[in-house]
Amino acid sequence: MAGEPVALILGDNVFHGAGLGEMMRSIDATNGATIFAYRVGNPGAYGVVEFDPEGRAVSIEEKPARPRSHYAVPGLYFYDGDVVDIAKGVTPSARGELEITAVNGEYLRRGRLSVRVLPEGTAWLDSGTFESLHDAGSYVRVIEERQGTKVGCVEEIAWRNGWIDDDGLARLASEHAPSPYAAYLRALTSPRS
Repeated sequence: MAGEPVALILGDNVFHGAGLGEMMRSIDATNGATIFAYRVGNPGAYGVVEFDPEGRAVSIEEKPARPRSHYAVPGLYFYDGDVVDIAKGVTPSARGELEITAVNGEYLRRGRLSVRVLPEGTAWLDSGTFESLHDAGSYVRVIEERQGTKVGCVEEIAWRNGWIDDDGLARLASEHAPSPYAAYLRALTSPRS
């Protein structure tokens, strides 16, 4: 709906970590923008946010030659209903692209940008290259095998958030039967030993 808050995640990003769901639910996207920062070793490959000594964002640059910090802006954004009008005013960058950094920069200029640093231990995987896609797949495989859980299982997420009940989860599991995925979903409602 026009004027409604929106969430945007770039399609080549994977986020994983304890507490991320609670952090996302706590965001008030009705007044301004909330973006995230993640410490990286190669900030020049990303949009970069600079903080003042009090931890407030003071600048955002896209792929700077001389980054002002080591905090990249990963592709996860929450915007209020003004974002569409702000985006309409964005002009192509020197690289000839419409940059999300320009939208974030406008919210910063208006004093309506909140930047949250993702907690230590959060995994952010940018899977936009063949190598990084392989890395993301390997990460997910290792987590799932070691922990016996699924990463990004939408049925499980819906069930844990109370959006579907046990019967709804069982119906969804039956759509995947017979498979290890269906067995995983059915096991969610079983008492843990």
